[in-house]
Amino acid sequence: MNISDQRVRAHAFLDALYRDGWYPDRAVDRGKEILLRLCARIEAERPVDLAALYVLTQAATEEFNALQDEEFDIETVAREEIAEEFWFIARTYGFETADVEELIATRDW
Repeated sequence: MNISDQRVRAHAFLDALYRDGWYPDRAVDRGKEILLRLCARIEAERPVDLAALYVLTQAATEEFNALQDEEFDIETVAREEIAEEFWFIARTYGFETADVEELIATRDW
């Protein structure tokens, strides 16, 4: 995956979930991959406004929905951590006014 933004490359995605023994590393790895793919899509597609960003983030949220069905229960700690990661991504790519609830509006967790 080709990510050019240095802040993204240096960021420890889902670090709290890796440190918490409750979450299987393989499931957290898959979550991290979803977030990195989202970053790659943002860099490739360069959304011009929040509506375009929300399309991308909500598609990634759907991937988390599927991950929950397959790998692990996304409960309170994981929900908050994942939402924070979406917010980090939005801010990093210049969407400081993004609504975190709208970023992940398609979630079922």
